Amino acid sequence: MERSDIVDNAMEFQDRMLSLGLARVSEAAAIAAFLQIGRGDQKAADQVAVDAMRTQLNMLDIKGVVVIGEGERDEAPMLYIGEEVGQGWKGDGAAPEVDIALDPLEGTTLTAKGMPNALAVIAMGPRNSMLHAPDVYMDKLAIGPGVERGVVDLDQDPADNVREFAKAKGLTSRDITVCILERPRHEDMIEKVRGTDASIRLISDGDVAGVIHTADRAHTGIDMYMGSGGAPEGVLAAAALRSMGGQIQGRLLFRNDDERGRAYKAGIEDLDRKYEMEDMVRDDVIFAATGVTDGSIVRGARRIGDRLETETILMRSATGSVRRIHYSRTIG
Repeated sequence: MERSDIVDNAMEFQDRMLSLGLARVSEAAAIAAFLQIGRGDQKAADQVAVDAMRTQLNMLDIKGVVVIGEGERDEAPMLYIGEEVGQGWKGDGAAPEVDIALDPLEGTTLTAKGMPNALAVIAMGPRNSMLHAPDVYMDKLAIGPGVERGVVDLDQDPADNVREFAKAKGLTSRDITVCILERPRHEDMIEKVRGTDASIRLISDGDVAGVIHTADRAHTGIDMYMGSGGAPEGVLAAAALRSMGGQIQGRLLFRNDDERGRAYKAGIEDLDRKYEMEDMVRDDVIFAATGVTDGSIVRGARRIGDRLETETILMRSATGSVRRIHYSRTIG
């Protein structure tokens, strides 16, 4: 799809100009959530992150629409799907129209328990650049860069994917580490992967971070991600991989007619479609993630004396640039 088919507004999406503003959005959410680390209240942690992210988004000169968010329109305290954010909606001035995918606190349980890898995550692209994934499960398979298309596939057996990936990398299965959400539904998959002699890194929550880990194997030790998790998180992860390099495939999973109805409402007609990365993120995007708790990707927010520090990873898919931003401010 050409950019001219995607952008039809008074002002073109300028990813370079908006990238620093996007970093401030994820920073604000992470700083708000920092005060809730280890306090055992998931809802409170999520709500303060949502409020901070919404406030910061509304400072940007954009006409933004949340396409991946916290819930439906009747859940207004959250950043709901379809919510309009940004200064551009006020007055008649020209502003870029953008899609926004976000999770103000990816890892509410991780934050409440003081566990690693909680993030504030957001991606932005031109209007209609991202899949409007309904709030259902998605079966996912992701790997980092350096492997040709077709080596691994969502329709292959998990064990075959491990073996073929190892072969393509010039390794043995014993050299491969796979990240999987620790859920009863993944027991069969875990057994098959362990049958190849590969190592498994089980995580309790946070599958956006789990997928991103595959793109930075040197620091994370993760080669592959597989298993089912939230479909919205799959789109966010695809935005990150489009910037960092790698591959992701996904297929929506439905438990009942209500969930199938959500997909139809989101404009999805083929419920069995296998999505490639370019199907989930159809144009260049910017992506920002700020650490709430310490993780393999970024350090968590921390208080040092009278200062609060955060680390943000900021990425632009148009250039493949990956920046790490260290922010510090005085707090009372």
